[in-house]
Amino acid sequence: MSWRPHAGIVQRVTQKLHTLCLKGVQGELGDSPAETLARFKAQAASTTSPPGPMDSWVGETIIHAEDIRRPLGIVHSYAPVAVRRVADFYKGSNTLIGAKNRIAGVALRATDTDWSHGSGPEVSGPLLSLVMAMTGRKVALDDLEGPGLEVLRARD
Repeated sequence: MSWRPHAGIVQRVTQKLHTLCLKGVQGELGDSPAETLARFKAQAASTTSPPGPMDSWVGETIIHAEDIRRPLGIVHSYAPVAVRRVADFYKGSNTLIGAKNRIAGVALRATDTDWSHGSGPEVSGPLLSLVMAMTGRKVALDDLEGPGLEVLRARD
């Protein structure tokens, strides 16, 4: 099935989403950049959160931050306990990202901390890169090694 007959619908939905996001951002802007920054900083102590398990939102924060940092060459060290929590959450979850299915049949072993999961041909490397691979980020596979790496490369 081709998407081309639906291109107009996709374009309209994309434009509506862009407009909605733009309105949301504009609603948060202050009268000056300094006021906008002050509003942002005022949220630092906020205890509200999006729906869903906290570990999923920690994962969203880490993964999407890496999506931005890696292409820009910005290296960041996350709290090891946070990366471990995300790895432990994702290894058993297929919700949205399908990590559980993606890593089925391979053994993951972190080389920078005491963490491992699964059985099968091994894939080893930094825990952050393993987590990125669990979420389907192919760029992280270059940080990993082992006989199970080709299994991960072949999966979406």
